Amino acid sequence: MSHDFYGSRGSDAADDEARIRALITGWAAAVHRGDLAGVIADHAQDLVMFNVPPPHHGIRGLAAYRAAWPPFFEWQAQGARFDIESLDITAGTDVAFAHALVRCATPEELAAHPGFLLRLTFGLRKERGRWLVAHEHHSFPHD
Repeated sequence: MSHDFYGSRGSDAADDEARIRALITGWAAAVHRGDLAGVIADHAQDLVMFNVPPPHHGIRGLAAYRAAWPPFFEWQAQGARFDIESLDITAGTDVAFAHALVRCATPEELAAHPGFLLRLTFGLRKERGRWLVAHEHHSFPHD
């Protein structure tokens, strides 16, 4: 669902939401494939990411973001899933945020904890008409 707190923008808001949805679902598909180029596409140079593994103070910049993915791809090669269960988007004129729940686990982990979901939050900004991820946050609930 798109929201515009400054009045109705009609199809512009729907178009922005559709573009952001395509960007995030394309990113998730690239993660699932282990496609590093696809994962880093549509991310800002000054990206900040708070991830599940360290460093807990976050990853800053596209080069550090790129370097964080190969260990995840190695783990995922064991047969882990990375499937979006839900995705909600709020888009403004030039900034947006989205949050998703993702099934991110090996078959054994899912069998033991079927409701276990990764939480994702994205902060996006529009630069020269193109949406880019400027902030990404990944977390698991800590029970």
